[in-house]
Amino acid sequence: MLPVLIFPQFDPVLVHLGPFAIRWYALAYIVSLVIGWRVMRRLAAWTPVAATPLEVDDFLTWATLGVVLGGRLGYVLFYQPGLYFTHPSAMLELWHGGMSFHGGALGVIIALLLFTWRRRIPLLPFADRLCTVVPIGLGFGRVANFINGELWGRPASPSLPWAMIFPDVDTIPRHPSELYEALLEGVLLFCILLALATRASVRTRPGFLSGAFLAGYAVARMVGELFRQPDAFLGFLPFGVTMGQVLSVPMLLVGLALMLNARLRTPVPA
Repeated sequence: MLPVLIFPQFDPVLVHLGPFAIRWYALAYIVSLVIGWRVMRRLAAWTPVAATPLEVDDFLTWATLGVVLGGRLGYVLFYQPGLYFTHPSAMLELWHGGMSFHGGALGVIIALLLFTWRRRIPLLPFADRLCTVVPIGLGFGRVANFINGELWGRPASPSLPWAMIFPDVDTIPRHPSELYEALLEGVLLFCILLALATRASVRTRPGFLSGAFLAGYAVARMVGELFRQPDAFLGFLPFGVTMGQVLSVPMLLVGLALMLNARLRTPVPA
């Protein structure tokens, strides 16, 4: 039997700068936003053109606000409303963790709707390019979860070569579910969407890539949740499902509807 791995106990702070600290989690957000912005600039220029490079540059600020505000508010409302309504000041303590992807997605969608409306940019082509790069942020975010030693997995067989003990939790070998999700929601989903985006026949059907992202993320999240330990304050919901799986169902349905609608509509000129 192989020895069980021990979680390396990373310092969640990357570097201290006097009274300030740069955390891995913040670095993950910054790096993913910068890389996603640069990749989206190139995608937006592919025919049919979705936006100018300057418009993509301007949207970066909107996307950042949508991710941070929506992600935090979503976590407060979906996961621990009682705690934060009792201690409102804790909502601002982002360094303690607590971000919801589903809330962040809603925040970005609102930012996307407002931005494209104000700039008179076609919504779906712009959204398609945006959705293609979102998995970059998901992948980096899950790696940051692993470094922070949070969102650990369910108990695993000690014979599993990568089973890992998280000492701050217990001495039970567990799945490193953060890394599973980084591969599923980040690497795999990005590769699929990028492969689709390179096809002109897909780009000329506005909404298809957005639907593929929503449906793909929902499936990846629901699979990943099978290995992830539910939050202690929520536990399992009825029928053994988790909150992450429940919140993914609407995304799956909307994604499938967008893909079907895109396939039924007449393609736009390339």
